[in-house]
Amino acid sequence: MTKAILLDEKDNVATCTSAAKKGEAIKILGGAEIFCVEDIPIWHKVALKKICAGEKIFKYGEIIGEASADIAKGGWVSHENIFSVPRDYSSEMI
Repeated sequence: MTKAILLDEKDNVATCTSAAKKGEAIKILGGAEIFCVEDIPIWHKVALKKICAGEKIFKYGEIIGEASADIAKGGWVSHENIFSVPRDYSSEMI
């Protein structure tokens, strides 16, 4: 069974600590179990819920990008389906 790390309760992605194969269960450390819907390389992100195009991607409790396409629950979150968005860091530090 592949394991994944969830770093913050706001996160909608987790990081796989080993490669995951389509159909395999992924156990989220300290949390639930989801099923992988496509192959995911080690240290890459898996979607914890369906993420719609235009929705923000949260990792470490922070916005790391925005979905450029719909991402299925259990899907691979990568540079192919997210993009960077401008952020106002000074207002986030309040």
